[in-house]
Parts: sequence; structure tokens; C-alpha cells
Amino acid sequence: MTSVTEVRRPAGRPGPGRGTRRAVDHGPWFLVLPALIPILVLSVGPLLHGVLLAFTDAQSGRTEPTRWIGTLNFRDLLHDTLFWESFRIGLVWAVGVTVPQFLLALGLALLLDQDLRLRWLARALAIVPWAMPEVVVGIMWRLVYNPDAGVLNETLRDLGLGGDRDWLSGLATALPAVIVVGVWAGMPQTTVALLAGLQNTPRELHEAAAVDGAGAWRRFRTVTWPAIRPVALAITALNLIWNFNSFALVYVLTSGGPGGRTRLPMLFAYEEAFRYGQFGYAAAMGCVMVAAISVLLAVFLVGRLKGGDRA
Repeated sequence: MTSVTEVRRPAGRPGPGRGTRRAVDHGPWFLVLPALIPILVLSVGPLLHGVLLAFTDAQSGRTEPTRWIGTLNFRDLLHDTLFWESFRIGLVWAVGVTVPQFLLALGLALLLDQDLRLRWLARALAIVPWAMPEVVVGIMWRLVYNPDAGVLNETLRDLGLGGDRDWLSGLATALPAVIVVGVWAGMPQTTVALLAGLQNTPRELHEAAAVDGAGAWRRFRTVTWPAIRPVALAITALNLIWNFNSFALVYVLTSGGPGGRTRLPMLFAYEEAFRYGQFGYAAAMGCVMVAAISVLLAVFLVGRLKGGDRA
């Protein structure tokens, strides 16, 4: 006889929970795939193709097969003074936009965090530039900077300060004028990030500091800034990357002129690829820019990991 405890399981049938565990183990992958596939197809794939293209002599309109030339494009790039000048301009642009962008956004976020009348309306108006496409922003500011009928020159004429300057075509004024537009266009996203950090700061800490006799500056230095510091560092790093990679705004405003004074690295690579047809050389420029951004990002992440306990 067979006891109750010796009931046999049919052959080939998995034990209880085994198939369920296997399904659960693979479940997260099925949830990640819808987001992972577009990233691989639209980001990682083109990036790898661009890296491979940088080691070839690919050109537009070429009848001969593309040849593998190794690091020749990179060796030529090392001696390309125009590219390194555009790289320098890109760094000036990125820092020149990011720093005032952060300072102005911090001041605006502190103001919008106060209990003001119609604060909801002020917050809505503060993000209007963020909602506008870069092409529209560029066209609008071209009208503002128009030398004949622009708002800026008209205002200067009314004030008796001249007003006959061509801001986007002057060698000395083109880059500062474009930086002003970059600050205006990018400030809202920084403001929103800092405002979110401010609203997560416990009000009790401010009240306790005020009871202890701390002034506004001391409360900001000892309470507000330590609370929003992680957010400030993250948004500043992202702004540096975004600004260094800028293309549409500067392209609409100046197309890199006058005389290359506003030719950012992305504009330089675009011209090499689509104006002169040097796809391999342009891909090498892109690789250099990706490497530079990766180094900056790595430095930021290492700093965040080391200072994680203090943040």
C-alpha cells in the first residue's frame, strides 16, 4: 500500500512554485524592454555606428567603397586649430550660460518660494520660456536684436544711448548676445528644479534658526543651501552638458558667425558632415565631444559618491 505521504508527482510536471519563480525572475526584463529597446535602437546603436564611422574615410557623393583608415581622422583633428577654437568657444558658452543661469534661477526660486499674492501666476509665467521650442526662441530674439527695428535698439535710441549696433553680426557682441539668449531660455528648468528642492526643506528648520537670531543670509547658508545642494549640483552638471551640446538656438541666431565667433563644436561637426560631406571626420569630432562630456560626468559622479554622506 501507498501511504498518504508517498503520493507521487506525475513525471515531467514541475514542482509547486518552480514555474512561478522562473516567470517572476524574467518578469522585470519584460517590463524594462519597452523602454530599453528604443534606447538601444535610437541612442546606443547610432552612437556605436558613429564611433565606427570615425575610423573610416566616409564622404558624401563618393563612388568608391568606404575604407578603414584607423586613427587618421583623430590625428588630423589634433592639428585642426579651427576645431579647437570652436571647442574653446563651446566651453566659454557652456560656462557663460550655466553660471548666470544658476544664479538667476536661484534668486527666482527663492522669490517664488515666498508666500506672495498670485504666486501661482508668477510660477506659470516663469516657465514660459521653457515651453517654447528653441527655433521659436531664436527667431524671437533675432527680432529683438534686429539692428533697424529691434526692441533693444529702439529702447536704446529712446534713452539716447545710440541704438545703431548690429548685435548678432558684431565680432565683439555676437557671443555675449547669444549667451544672454541661452540664459533666458534655460533658466526656467533650473528654477523648477531648485524650487522643488526648496519646497522639500522643512519649515521647522527655518523657524528654529530665526528663533536663534539667524539673519536671512545665515539661514540660507546653514539651512537652505545644505538642503538644496544635491539638487543644485545635479542640475548644474546637466546644464553644462546640455549647453555644451547646444545646436538649434545658436544655429538659428547666428549660424556660427560672424567669423566663427559663435561656432560651437556641434555646429562645426554639423558643417563638416552636411555642408562639406566629411562624415568620417565629423564623426571623429563627435567622439571627442562625447569623451569630453563623459570625463566631466565621471568627475561629477565621483564627487557625488565621495560626498554622498555629506550631501
